[in-house]
Amino acid sequence: MDAIQQLSSHTVVLPMVDIDTDQIIPARFLTTTSKTGLGRHLFADWRFNADGSEKPDFVLNSPGSANCQILVAGNNFGCGSSREHAPWALLDYGIRAVVSTAIADIFRSNSLKNGLLPIVVDDETHAWLIENPGAEATIDVAASTLTLPDGRSVNYPIDSFARHCLLEGIDQLGFLQQHDDDIAHFEDTRSWTP
Repeated sequence: MDAIQQLSSHTVVLPMVDIDTDQIIPARFLTTTSKTGLGRHLFADWRFNADGSEKPDFVLNSPGSANCQILVAGNNFGCGSSREHAPWALLDYGIRAVVSTAIADIFRSNSLKNGLLPIVVDDETHAWLIENPGAEATIDVAASTLTLPDGRSVNYPIDSFARHCLLEGIDQLGFLQQHDDDIAHFEDTRSWTP
């Protein structure tokens, strides 16, 4: 997983509420265990017509959304069934952070374990972001802040272990592997009781 210390990007806004994981990545695309290539199926039913052509009125199909790494979504993003493919699809598409007023717990956990930053902000900040699509925002992971173009900075909650892993670009296994010597020493020196 790629480390993320700071991210500056224009935002793409998808203001719908209760966007569930089946809308993020429809179930018919879950037959793979590879993270590569899922981005082309991100929001597939909203992005494409039945013949595979792009729906011109969907925000990700507009030229202004190209290369945006911050998705601003409506309340309760990532609800529904637990599928790790949802953050995989967002990351493969190029999204590195999702901002909302509430993010479903399992989606949040899956995101953090895969390098996608789920950011929960207050209603006022969220409303400003929704009303100003394409605004450039800066995310500082170490400081846990989201800074708006006017300089206003808001803190977002993130647990210290997840922040450490994002900053280092490691998952839980990578964290354990950083302590191989300590684990080996413990195993070599502990006494066994029959």
